[in-house]
Amino acid sequence: MSGKTASESMAHKVERQLRGDILSLALPPGSRISEQEIGERYGSSRQPGREALIALTKSRLVEVLPQRGAVIAKISVAKLMQAAFIRETIETAVAKTASRTFHFHARSRMEDCLREQERAAEIGDHVEFRRYDDLFHKILAEGAGIPMAWPVVEDLKAHIDRACSLSIHDASSFTRLIGEHRAILTAIDARDEEAAEKAMTVHLSELLRDLPRLEAKHPDLFE
Repeated sequence: MSGKTASESMAHKVERQLRGDILSLALPPGSRISEQEIGERYGSSRQPGREALIALTKSRLVEVLPQRGAVIAKISVAKLMQAAFIRETIETAVAKTASRTFHFHARSRMEDCLREQERAAEIGDHVEFRRYDDLFHKILAEGAGIPMAWPVVEDLKAHIDRACSLSIHDASSFTRLIGEHRAILTAIDARDEEAAEKAMTVHLSELLRDLPRLEAKHPDLFE
């Protein structure tokens, strides 16, 4: 592996790890972050940290402020609402398409995914639960024959995920989300486009209904 390739690989790794810590709120909105701190946190040199900061600045998860340097951006309700609108538009269309045609291999993978999500819920593992939540939506797009839909949604949902990290806080949250996934699958299995669209809308709208409470409870995390 050349030096350049190794550097690019480390930069990608650091970006992924830093992004994950921002979305999970391990690095809370408003906190400062420097290239040196990134290097110490993830075991890298300054260059990969610099590249990770540049990439996350483009994603608007990091801001560079006068006199303060790089800061984890606060949660923007305006960006979150726009991202939620676009995500719902895409994912309801995916659910409707899946209810017309869905690859049986993907259907089997979704069952495995839900079992793993239930296991994560049982032990209270928020990180694994969220990972399998994402995987459910990724497999849904693939099974519907629209795999390109997921990368678009995944990029958008960065503005949603931090609020989700605040809302998924107890066993009842886990149970509700798994139940919503089951409802989507039931509609797809029944080849019911209207029910699939409705189930997906309900699933994606829950956070928006909870948003005023989250803002009131965590005012320091929002713009």
